[in-house]
Amino acid sequence: MIENTMKAWHQLVASKDEAGLDDILADDVVFHSPVVHTPQEGKPITKLYLTAAMHVLNNTSFKYVREIVSGNHAVLEFLTEIDGITVNGVDMITCGDDGRITDFKVMLRPLKAINLIHRMMGEMLQK
Repeated sequence: MIENTMKAWHQLVASKDEAGLDDILADDVVFHSPVVHTPQEGKPITKLYLTAAMHVLNNTSFKYVREIVSGNHAVLEFLTEIDGITVNGVDMITCGDDGRITDFKVMLRPLKAINLIHRMMGEMLQK
């Protein structure tokens, strides 16, 4: 089931189709941001963060470089470059039995990249 969700996720990322998030996110999804201390609960706030991330991170250099899928879990490593800084990150995704994403955690490195993304995501979310 998660294989279909990951296929849909990759299509969403490639097309920057934020509306498509409604189809793959569970209503009670929890989002764990690399720059916000508390988990963000629910589809509306998760969709907001993922949409902002699609605009901030998903530029012409963005690419997934590794994907590990086991059971209802997937780990996707990505690379992108923003303002001359290489951003290395991991999306950790869990799906429910219906194939919808129930948990989405993003981890980033290095610290210079975290600080840059924190600023840029803040600016995007203000809009």
